[in-house]
Amino acid sequence: MSDIVINREDGEPKGRYAARIDGIDAVGEIEFTYPAPGIISANHTRVPEAMGGRGVARALLDFMLEDARTKGFKIVPVCPYVRGQYAKHPEWSDLFTTKPGEDP
Repeated sequence: MSDIVINREDGEPKGRYAARIDGIDAVGEIEFTYPAPGIISANHTRVPEAMGGRGVARALLDFMLEDARTKGFKIVPVCPYVRGQYAKHPEWSDLFTTKPGEDP
């Protein structure tokens, strides 16, 4: 299996974490917006069928969490996938604007 390569792509008024796998013509992503300084809103996670079953969604989330740790921002968990994973991992609470399992 090829490695998943993830990059942060910033834009205005939104950005995304984009995942690519060599040999697959598709991009997985977590789309985000900037609701306030020091905060991003994780709005939607999308993994194309061609990338399914390879751990892409979790790799994207892990990359976003590490980015938040490194850059010092907080995450609003709007996306159901992000919110669901956060509910299973309350140890991430320092990176989010809500409590685990709480709706934003």
